[in-house]
Amino acid sequence: MQDVTNSSYRVTADELRQFIERFERLEVEKKDIADQQKEVLAEAKGRGYDVKVLRKIVTLRRRDESEVAEEEAVLELYKEALGMN
Repeated sequence: MQDVTNSSYRVTADELRQFIERFERLEVEKKDIADQQKEVLAEAKGRGYDVKVLRKIVTLRRRDESEVAEEEAVLELYKEALGMN
């Protein structure tokens, strides 16, 4: 019985180690991607683009179109009510 328990534990430990190592590799890849994104934004800024606005556009593109349209309509309504148009 002791051999079976140790063997099962070893397999579980190996599998666990594989999950951890995969996760760690993904963390490194995520950092690399974030660095590349920063480089893209720095290049865009160097060409005169407003990075804050670019980030906002990227965020808007991720969202549902109808949700964005509704939010923009409410924003326009509020601005109009405040005489900001």
